[in-house]
Amino acid sequence: MRFTPGPTTVPPPVREAMAETQPNPDIEPAFTERYTEVCAKLAEVYGTDDDVVVLGGEGILGLEAAIASLVEPGDRALCVSNGLYGDGFADFVESYDGDPELVSTPYDEGDDLETVETALEEAAAAGEPFALATMVHCETPTGTLNDLGPVLDLLDDHGVLSVVDAVSSLGGTPVPTDRIDVCLGASQKCFSAPPGLTTAAISERAWTAMEERDQSSLYTNFLPWRDVSDGFPYTHLPANVAALDTALDRLLEEGLETVFARHEEAAERCRERGSELGLDPYPDPERCSPTVTAFSLPGDAKRVQQRVAAEANVVLATGLGDLADDVLRLGHMGYNADLEKVDRAMDAVAAVLE
Repeated sequence: MRFTPGPTTVPPPVREAMAETQPNPDIEPAFTERYTEVCAKLAEVYGTDDDVVVLGGEGILGLEAAIASLVEPGDRALCVSNGLYGDGFADFVESYDGDPELVSTPYDEGDDLETVETALEEAAAAGEPFALATMVHCETPTGTLNDLGPVLDLLDDHGVLSVVDAVSSLGGTPVPTDRIDVCLGASQKCFSAPPGLTTAAISERAWTAMEERDQSSLYTNFLPWRDVSDGFPYTHLPANVAALDTALDRLLEEGLETVFARHEEAAERCRERGSELGLDPYPDPERCSPTVTAFSLPGDAKRVQQRVAAEANVVLATGLGDLADDVLRLGHMGYNADLEKVDRAMDAVAAVLE
């Protein structure tokens, strides 16, 4: 059993949809119709009236495309971070010759609102406002769910565009999409579809900003996807779109509130079982994500991961970067937000630790 925080296990109906004969995305209207339906279903999940687009490319494409679409050389970007992916936004800004200001806190802490507010005020006072700000909703490597509201309040006050990585939270827990200008998702997390698609809900304000910039890319660019009535910018991935279509049907048929409750219940069970084994979540319990649990195992995470895989055939994940051997991660998201699967995974961990 794979119990990782993405790519998640793909349920049989989704795999079967992917195996069907697919329409040619460059020629046949049937594909355009399916794509349009998928975008409408995604809008329900996002809970938005904004445009939703689906690009062919793994979720990280969305993070880079948001920066490539909105940042011109010299543009200033406020990158609010308490994790690896939050830090990565600053790297993307630099790669497109923007000027990132990274407001970071330790990975086991929340956002530093005072520093964020100071940065915004100083930029406004100097006449050098930020073109945009970036944030991460769920930092998957540490299992941290960030409260976006206070930072979004500050950005609203200063009229700064917001870009949010919601890749590992969308479809598993509520996301305040109505307050976000570019909200990024992907197929391989809570949707439990195969990796290969980026999703984005984009506000009118963000589209306008993109249109006012000199675009330097086709592939890492949202703007060509705003109107696909005359065709797609490049050949899409019909099997992946078919899989996502079925995955969305499953989610919407279950009902979003039921889905969110299922994730909360799975997360609670996972952490209760961990507490019985003397394991503590890496972040503060109040900031743990409903979609992934990161247990703190300093210096021992890889050993536990390897033994669980060898002895119980259960695949877990460890941390990333400096936390590679200090954090053990379990992905109770999407198809794996299931109490029986949680118990099987935690039984395997218990057998190694006890």
